[in-house]
Amino acid sequence: MEYSITLPTFQKTITLRELLETEWLVPRKVRHFLRTRKNVWCNQQPIKFHEMVHANDIITLRIEEDDYNYQTVKAGAKENIEVLYEDEHLIVVNKASGVKTHPNQPDETATLLNDLSTYLGEKNEQPYVVHRLDKETSGAILFAKNPLVLPILGRLLEEKKIYRNYQAIVWGKLKQDCTIDKKIGRDRHDKRKRIISERQGKTAITYVKVHRVQKQTSEVYCSLATGRTHQIRVHLASIGHPVVGDPLYQSKKGKCLALHAYKIKFLHPFTREQIEVIAKPGLW
Repeated sequence: MEYSITLPTFQKTITLRELLETEWLVPRKVRHFLRTRKNVWCNQQPIKFHEMVHANDIITLRIEEDDYNYQTVKAGAKENIEVLYEDEHLIVVNKASGVKTHPNQPDETATLLNDLSTYLGEKNEQPYVVHRLDKETSGAILFAKNPLVLPILGRLLEEKKIYRNYQAIVWGKLKQDCTIDKKIGRDRHDKRKRIISERQGKTAITYVKVHRVQKQTSEVYCSLATGRTHQIRVHLASIGHPVVGDPLYQSKKGKCLALHAYKIKFLHPFTREQIEVIAKPGLW
């Protein structure tokens, strides 16, 4: 696999080693193979790791298939894929409610990763999971399209530089914006669930903005300072406003969970372009 990347106009002059190690986060093993196999070029000319790279240079890397571990999955249904944004390095798709992000067993096929693998496979590309959405949650989800960009997107996610916003319908009249700062831990009685646990839980902070209040429900928008499992669902339930249709944290029946990842925003790691993707609001 060969990847060519044009360095942005504001790229500072650094060594190739610094570019690969500190900016692109290429794993040590892969950097070693690139160096020993001489699989890096700058402007179509071989380049050594101590040499400098500059703005507008075209860096080409040849990566062997076995340099990175890749989860091969069974074929899915490409027609299930709704692309919201795509370029040569990454893709954002709109996940439907009730669909798992990825398989947990080798023989599973009805997941988003299976469908996306089939869609990208026709272009000889592969998806790599950057983050996940709960099975019941719909909306925008980001995948890497090559192993080179995967650790960079992972670092952006860890550093809270990939901003995700969620739309939800909750039970009751929530009349003012709020910040929910409650630790979340596992429910030892039900492995599917999470609970508020100040003693054993991990820090979790959710920002809630009220958009509209109706007779029995409120429409809210949430953003996260942390990324705990079921965070929005647990936090909203903890203040007496569970998400409508939540099968785990409220008892009223609903056709689906009224939680939708409606926006994702980040700075493209290679082009430095501001990417903002909006998935059409959930229809509940």
